[in-house]
Amino acid sequence: MSKQTPRTSLYAIKVTVGQERNVALMLADKAKVEELPIAAILAPAELRGYIIVESSAPHAVDQLIRGMRHTRERVPGHVNPMEVNHYLESKPVVEGLEVGVLVEVIAGPFKGMQAKVVRVDASKEEVTVEILEAAFTLPITVHADYVREVKGV
Repeated sequence: MSKQTPRTSLYAIKVTVGQERNVALMLADKAKVEELPIAAILAPAELRGYIIVESSAPHAVDQLIRGMRHTRERVPGHVNPMEVNHYLESKPVVEGLEVGVLVEVIAGPFKGMQAKVVRVDASKEEVTVEILEAAFTLPITVHADYVREVKGV
C-alpha cells in the first residue's frame, strides 16, 4: 500500500516588519521540534511584514504561530502559488555586479572588508575585486556568492 502525500496550500502570516527572517527561522525550529506538518517557510526580502508558510492544514499553521514573538495572525484564506513564483526564480549570482561597483566581502579571509569590482566573469560566476582597506592594491578573485553590493553609497 503506497503512502499518499497530503496536498499542501500556502498561507500568509502577518509579522513585525523587519523581523521576517528571524520569525521564519524560529518557526522552522518549532515546526521541526513539534513535528508539525509544515512543508516550507518563505520569507522573501521584498515582502515586508509577511511570511509564507506551506502546510497541509491551516490549523497546523495556527498551532505553529501560537505564542511566537513577532507573529500577528494568519491571513484568512490561501495564497495563490502564482503570487509567490517570482520570489522563487533563481537569478544568476553575478547579475547586477558590474565593474566599478562597491561591494562588501561577506565570506572568506577578507570577510567584512569593502572592495571595488574590477572584473566580472559571468561564465565562472566569479568577480575580481580590489580590497579598498589594503595598504596596496590587492586584486583577488572570489565566487560571486562571496560579495554583496553595498547599497546607498
